[in-house]
Order: sequence, then structure tokens, then C-alpha cells
Amino acid sequence: MRAYHHRLPLALAVSCALLAAAATAQAQTQSGPQGLYSASELNDANVYLRDNPNQAIGEVEDILLGEDMSVQALVIDVDGLQGSGDQDRVIERGQFTVQTFNDDDIERLEYRVTLDLDADAVRALPVYDNNWWNQSRAGLNRLWEQTQQGAQSAWESTKETTSNLLDRAREAIND
Repeated sequence: MRAYHHRLPLALAVSCALLAAAATAQAQTQSGPQGLYSASELNDANVYLRDNPNQAIGEVEDILLGEDMSVQALVIDVDGLQGSGDQDRVIERGQFTVQTFNDDDIERLEYRVTLDLDADAVRALPVYDNNWWNQSRAGLNRLWEQTQQGAQSAWESTKETTSNLLDRAREAIND
């Protein structure tokens, strides 16, 4: 009987830790936005390179959203970058930053997009055309399905483990 009394606090602690981890993960996925941005104002924002922040190389032509309505990429017209051709390029999130100016006045709101790439890397970005669109949509749909399946599997495992630990704790109490 004493062995169970020593296991009971451990089992309860582990159960509480698992429940807290699950609650934290759920809260993180439901957290609010970190800022408010105007898609209308972001379109046509000037685009700069990180290594030449004083010369605009183009502007934002479009904002591409994923299934969850988050920004996945920007389409940029790089007409100011020599050797890039007359084609719009796609830059994925994580490869650019957006600076906000005059954010306290909607009439004067302005954005500046800085690419975390050099000129050669921008020239190598994918061209925004029908082939890119169809390939990207298919790839993102596959990733979205995998993410949903993985999240469901993790939740089921957490529920099962927690249930087993609680059953063991009840057994220990009843013995």
C-alpha cells in the first residue's frame, strides 16, 4: 500500500503536467493577432533589399493567403532590379519584413517591405504564373491535410495518456 501512496503524487503530477501542456498548446493556437495591417495599403508598398535599404526595387502586387487566412507570400513586381525580367516574383513569408509608418493615422498609413535576400536571390525567386499557382496550391493543400491529421493524432494520444494516468491514480487511491 505504501508503494501506491508514493506513486499517487507522481501520477497526479504527470497528469496535471499533461493537461497543462495541452491547454497551453490550445491557448497558443488561439492567441490574438500581434498587429493590425491593411491589405489595401500593403499592396503597392515599396520593396527594398536588406543590403540596399535606400533604393526601392519594386512594389507589392498581391498578398497570397493560405487556407487559414494567414499571409503565405507576397507577389512583388521587381521592375527596379536589373536582370530580373518583366515578371512578378513570389517571396514566401519569413523572407521579408514589413515596417509600418504613420500607424496612428489611417489616412497616412504606409508600409515598407524589406526582403531578407540579396539581388541574386531575388532574381532566383519563382515567377508568379499559372504553373507556380497550381503547384503551390496542391502543395499547401497536402501540408494542410497533414497538419490536421498530426494535430488530431497528438490530441488523441494526449487524451489516452491522461486517461490512463488518471485510471492508475484512481486505482492507487482505491487500494
